[in-house]
Amino acid sequence: MRRFLVLLASVATCLGLSTLPAAATPSYCGLTWGSLDKSSANYSTATVAGVRAGRHECFDRLVVDLTGPPAGYHVGYVGTVTQDGSGAAVPLRGGAFLQITVMAPAYDNAGNATFNPPSRTELVTVSGYPTFRQAASAGSFEGRTTFGLGVRARLPFRVSTLDGPARVVVDVAHHW
Repeated sequence: MRRFLVLLASVATCLGLSTLPAAATPSYCGLTWGSLDKSSANYSTATVAGVRAGRHECFDRLVVDLTGPPAGYHVGYVGTVTQDGSGAAVPLRGGAFLQITVMAPAYDNAGNATFNPPSRTELVTVSGYPTFRQAASAGSFEGRTTFGLGVRARLPFRVSTLDGPARVVVDVAHHW
């Protein structure tokens, strides 16, 4: 009788294991972002007004503030971030570099700067951030403004635009 119960328990266990669902793809904090380029071709009448950064539980965030309607963007990992117009390299700290181009100028119709940071090489203080290493300006040319973001490694990111006030938001995960 004992052998029969052991056999029955073994069969039940095997049947139970065979009905388990397939393992889900692991993700960090439930984030399912990737690391491929992201873009939206929408040009805007807005101008760049500022840049700020914030830390969240699962990601670091860079926000580009705009003065008008949301603008398009192109964000992607590059070997070297380059300055608008000249193509000169923008030195950045970090193991990987995101080039962030916002389809809005950092100057008004008269050519006056609408975004004039105290330091073009240290736009925001990111010391102590898990992912960000440095944010720098790469210039504004022909209606587009480019920023370089040095990050710890090539990590998943997402880009979104928000209204009221308009912003382009880049979130970079702390881990895969």
